[in-house]
Amino acid sequence: METSEIKQTLSASELISEKIAGLGDWRGVTLARMRRLIQEADADVVEEVKWMGTPVWSHDGIICTGETYKKVVKLTFAKGAALPDPATLFNSSLEGNVRRAIDIHEGEEVDETAFKALILQAIELNRASKAKSAKKKKT
Repeated sequence: METSEIKQTLSASELISEKIAGLGDWRGVTLARMRRLIQEADADVVEEVKWMGTPVWSHDGIICTGETYKKVVKLTFAKGAALPDPATLFNSSLEGNVRRAIDIHEGEEVDETAFKALILQAIELNRASKAKSAKKKKT
């Protein structure tokens, strides 16, 4: 079996674990930590892999993506502009009307409690959007 065929048989969670392990540096450690926090905040979170291998966490819609670059791990919240951020975790993509991101550089820590609260707020926003869409379809 070729590598591409093996990858097609892996689950999204397995592919994300493989990506994290393959990074082999602070970015893998950071992405693994943020993944753990997302899972702790929402035991029902769905892991997906989209857009050329990008980890995506969803619950009634996309919560956030986890991208890794040379100098940053970026968590982009699909509807971040609509989320309250009292701990000012969002520090990137602030100019957009929809998305917001958290850029984490080597050695930086993200407030776990505030991050989990942001995850839960994103889920609530997804649920509200889904309910609103369902209501529109009925009328």
